[in-house]
Amino acid sequence: MHQSSYVKMEAFREKYLTPYENERLAILDLGSQDVNGSYRAIFDSPFWEYRGADMIAGDNVNIILSDIYNWEELESDSVDVFISGQTFEHIEYIWLTMKEIQRILKPGGLCCIIAPSGGFEHKYPVDCWRIYPDGFSALANYAGLETLEVYAQWESLNYPDGSDVWQDCILVAKKTGSDIIKRFDGLNAAYNKEQTLLKDIVLRKVREQAAGQKNEIGHQPQKKQHVSFYKRLKLFFT
Repeated sequence: MHQSSYVKMEAFREKYLTPYENERLAILDLGSQDVNGSYRAIFDSPFWEYRGADMIAGDNVNIILSDIYNWEELESDSVDVFISGQTFEHIEYIWLTMKEIQRILKPGGLCCIIAPSGGFEHKYPVDCWRIYPDGFSALANYAGLETLEVYAQWESLNYPDGSDVWQDCILVAKKTGSDIIKRFDGLNAAYNKEQTLLKDIVLRKVREQAAGQKNEIGHQPQKKQHVSFYKRLKLFFT
């Protein structure tokens, strides 16, 4: 888990889920195994049920999928929020996985997917894709999902763990609602134009972390200024 991805998922939670903190939500995380960190803490709320799904057993895995393209373990229309990060580049036929996301989401449900648009090859066990915003929009359209927001981090934000290299791309999309279930019915393409963009929330969070770093350094002996902050960030986010 690298810092760039974690901050972007925090931004998604802040913008899209804050109004629903007191409502019951079923949240599914695909590729959830804790590899130097996970998204679980972001979605830790008394009313929310967070479950992790992966292909193998491990820390932060509640559901083991037998087939990445056919999720028999999950019922249709059963998930309010689907999330995934640093997983799609390792799935060969991602368009089939998108169809499963559409199937398990409740009408009106949201998905947030983060994948690299840059960076070096890292097989786990394969490394197939680098996804641009238009690619994510095409995948959402293919699966019958409405794109609410999509962008890639092309600029450097100077993450201490070096995760700018991945140029993470983030998609937020919604399964069309019905007259009966309107969980996130207020969110549509117009919502994106009226509210703060995810990109701006990410930039604010990065600035806040940088300011926190300076404050922390200012309260430590001079000889410890550079070591403590970076070591702790690297341990958590890499």
